[in-house]
Amino acid sequence: MSLIEFRTEGIYIPRADVFIDPWKRVKKALITHGHSDHSRWGHHSYLCTHQSKPIIRHRLGNINIQSVAFGEEVNINGVKFTFFPAGHIVGSAQIKVEYKGEIWVISGDYKIENDGISGLFEPVKCHRFVTECTFGLPIYSWVPQESIFNQINKWWQHNQENETTTLLTGYTLGKAQRLLAGVDSSIGPIYVHGAIENMNAVIKSCGVQLPDTIHLTPDVPKSDLAKALVLAPSGSTGTGWMRQFKEVSIGNASGWMQLRGARRRGGADRGFALSDHADWEGLNWAVKQTGAERVYVTHGYTDIFCRWLQSEGFNAEVVKTQYEGELSEESNMSSEVDD
Repeated sequence: MSLIEFRTEGIYIPRADVFIDPWKRVKKALITHGHSDHSRWGHHSYLCTHQSKPIIRHRLGNINIQSVAFGEEVNINGVKFTFFPAGHIVGSAQIKVEYKGEIWVISGDYKIENDGISGLFEPVKCHRFVTECTFGLPIYSWVPQESIFNQINKWWQHNQENETTTLLTGYTLGKAQRLLAGVDSSIGPIYVHGAIENMNAVIKSCGVQLPDTIHLTPDVPKSDLAKALVLAPSGSTGTGWMRQFKEVSIGNASGWMQLRGARRRGGADRGFALSDHADWEGLNWAVKQTGAERVYVTHGYTDIFCRWLQSEGFNAEVVKTQYEGELSEESNMSSEVDD
């Protein structure tokens, strides 16, 4: 019996009879983080980190969910499970699976740069490593986030001088909180879309400090928004919600903004290449740090990244999953507004 099997329901550990981030309904699910492609509704029970618990409950409702601390070992029928920081979003984890000396690590989604609120990615030594490769091409090379936030702050200040509202879009869970933590809140008032307002309350309940924001409701005068920064889900720019702005400049924060074409397709005036996933160098660094004898590559540029790893001497193969990574904005608009 293999310690881990890749089944139609998801990543399965038969000895413990549990799944990690399953995409079909199962009895017991161990969850790496709160994004909808990794934590889905319908499982009988859930296990995640303490910080992920309120996030997942907020998204999925009244579910049977338990949580553990980072580094805390859970024994299920002799199989040891330990959650380690993934650095992707608040509460995100890699899951170490160990039985009779054999060690696997399921990374979920991860990033290497410390954003100040999501925890620092912690490499875990293992025999087999399951890695994402959302941005598994050499063209994806992130500049330090400090540089990105300097660009955002200057853009905001420029818009203020022209009495133009600064509208910045990004994922409701993860990206919005990272943007709040990184921008210079002394520049002016920060308003947020209702979906982000609700998620921020959950994130704050996890002990994460965020700048004060104002819930943007229809009764806020347009004149109050002339010097403001507004954070909203990506999909909101294509809806009637936009009618409340007089003059507005739209920016999009996403790893896909590394490509000029993606910015044009999104209809944004500015694009900021800020991703909550590892770039090409980060992926390679993470794989090497594990010391894994075998690497399984999921969601992203899987074939290209797998061939690269093989050329570097790794025993690598592609595993098909239903994880989506950081989708292009236009392909995820409906879920973004409602998340």
